[in-house]
Amino acid sequence: MSFIKNFNFGKLKEGLSKTRDKIFNKIAETVTGKAVIDELTLEEMEELLISSDIGYDLAMKIVEEVRKQLKGEKDRSGENVLEVVKRVLEDELSHSLSSVEYIPDVEKYNPFVILIVGVNGAGKTTTIGKLAHNFKMSGWKVVVGAADTFRAAANEQLEIWAQRAGVPIISREMGADPSSVAYETIEEAIRVKADVVMIDTAGRLHTKVNLMEELRKIKNVIAKKLPNSPNEIFLVVDGTTGQNAVQQGKEFSKVT
Repeated sequence: MSFIKNFNFGKLKEGLSKTRDKIFNKIAETVTGKAVIDELTLEEMEELLISSDIGYDLAMKIVEEVRKQLKGEKDRSGENVLEVVKRVLEDELSHSLSSVEYIPDVEKYNPFVILIVGVNGAGKTTTIGKLAHNFKMSGWKVVVGAADTFRAAANEQLEIWAQRAGVPIISREMGADPSSVAYETIEEAIRVKADVVMIDTAGRLHTKVNLMEELRKIKNVIAKKLPNSPNEIFLVVDGTTGQNAVQQGKEFSKVT
């Protein structure tokens, strides 16, 4: 059973168009019309890649691969350079992603619990709404927990998404203990024999120690109520954070 087919990848591709154009259009401008792709051109490309925030290590890997492949090729055109860059990036992604398919193991873990974390404004609530819709379209019973009890209107926003998806939501008043909301959500999911549980959490900067410790508490409470849970922890990152997203991943991993 798959819910990936329910996603609109055309819209995702469109959303990434500015990033794609920034990188490849500028590389094309750098290499097009050059009779020879020399070291100066490669240095310009290296600077462009780093300024595009794809990371120093990957930028150096791309430039080195271009340098290595162009040594043994007669075709040193700008178009060939772009193809080399694309191949390196595709290879990097293929090593990072085991599969484009994602299917929660609801048979082994029932309910299958997903904890949603991330910094303020990254899109956690919207992501939960989309996932809830797609999980339900795949035939699973879904329960959502609104453990973001700090932000004004957070519950209301999640309730709207839950209503759109047609799934129940567990929420409490603003200021309530988020761990207790997570606990009650798991209790309800067990009672109604839900397949998938998603628990929203308040946005928090990864540098705020006290809030990160609270997130650790939420995770521990979930695990105490339902051993081996949460089964997945989704870190939602904004599309513009670049290398900062890597740092967020490291810091959130320490507590979750």
